Amino acid sequence: MAETVVVVSKIKKMGKEAGLRTGKDYIEALSAKVNGIVKASIEKAKLDGKKKTMGAEDLI
Repeated sequence: MAETVVVVSKIKKMGKEAGLRTGKDYIEALSAKVNGIVKASIEKAKLDGKKKTMGAEDLI
């Protein structure tokens, strides 16, 4: 299992407000997806060669 990179309490709160519970597998899958998005953004930002800050334009 990879490190959790989402705020679990916030995700659970959103689900609860919609009348749903949040399974552990959902948190793990969401965190993995976010992790992949951030890694892709890092690679995109590095392509510039001069960039030191990731921005919205680096989201794929």
